[in-house]
Amino acid sequence: MCREQLAREAVLMTFCDPLPDQCSRLRDLSSNDWNKLLHWLDLSGLALYFLDRLVELDLSDLLPPAVFTRLQRNLSDNSERTRGMINQSIAIQREFQEAGILYANLKGLSLWPDSVSKAELRHQFDLDFLVAEHSGPEARRILEGRGYRLYAISGRSWEFKLNERPGLSLKHLYKNLPSFSVELHIDARSHSASTPLDRLEWRELYGMNMPVLSPVDLLLGQGLHAYKHICGEFMRVAHLLEFRRHVVAKHDDIATWHKLQLAAKEDPRVSLGLGVVTLLITQVMGAFAPATLTSWSVNRLSRPVQLWVESYGHRIVLGSYPGSKFYLLLQRELEGSGARGKRSLRQALLPYRFPPPVIRAFPNETLAIRIRRYYTQFEFILSRLRFHFVEGIRFGLESRRWRRTKEISL
Repeated sequence: MCREQLAREAVLMTFCDPLPDQCSRLRDLSSNDWNKLLHWLDLSGLALYFLDRLVELDLSDLLPPAVFTRLQRNLSDNSERTRGMINQSIAIQREFQEAGILYANLKGLSLWPDSVSKAELRHQFDLDFLVAEHSGPEARRILEGRGYRLYAISGRSWEFKLNERPGLSLKHLYKNLPSFSVELHIDARSHSASTPLDRLEWRELYGMNMPVLSPVDLLLGQGLHAYKHICGEFMRVAHLLEFRRHVVAKHDDIATWHKLQLAAKEDPRVSLGLGVVTLLITQVMGAFAPATLTSWSVNRLSRPVQLWVESYGHRIVLGSYPGSKFYLLLQRELEGSGARGKRSLRQALLPYRFPPPVIRAFPNETLAIRIRRYYTQFEFILSRLRFHFVEGIRFGLESRRWRRTKEISL
């Protein structure tokens, strides 16, 4: 690993007990090293978790004063931002409940307390709700009545945005802006099987009774969400950390693991996805999962899939944005286990469509806003072209190396 990746690994190791020796590398970082590391911490979603962990361990002295001040300011900003998102979520849910909509909170607030000890430590981009198929049109009407615009429909996910702004950058990442994004995930009910909406639990959060997924559905959804990001170009490492904390919290809960195993028998994708996620976290951060999980997930992965995690695990987790196409090597191996990717290898390497607009046209927008919007889209298209060109070449070279690796190891 390069110097930057070693620093990132040291950050991840601070979340382990007992504290590994690798964490001492943080004392040797230069100002330039810290600047690069802070950029990665922001994009990975770990910045505020990292600050909280060092304060908890009484190791704040590992941070240079300027870095500590910056992270404290980010925490203050994100606390205000989180309060704004919670208020927005409560307002939407009140209307959902008044309209009799069958729904559940996904991720976000529902991850407390097993995955997230304090809501303000998690950097959340949007509000996610699982909505019954028959309630979808009414949920859409409520959101549009609150000023949201339907931005995109991808499969069974509907994305809505409110007060979107062109020209935002990383410096706005933790700011409490009046811009919100909501995703409705439409739950298709099957006549032959129950759905997570049949197993809802109600919890009082922030003074309101909210429906959340059952403990098993929550853990399952979280694991498969992390798996989806592993099978993509760039992943937020915070997803892995949150899943790891959840598994550790449930470590001795045999009933939960038994119910999860039953769910895996109904859908082979469950054992495959949870196995890849668990093995990847173990590869990078050490053993953490009980045998009641690994015996039917990790241990049932094919040898080529295990080898991919061993070979590319650190590079994927400790990589830089916008990521790589190494996940396509994993996709090839997963296809042998019956799991097909959303796109073919050819489509992933050579997309035949332009990316969707970053920001759609505003009603009665000014010329200045239109220019900023066009410029933002132009920059985005150029960055994607560069990514596909560079990473396409790297993938071609790596494919040959991967074939040799398998020939030697299998």
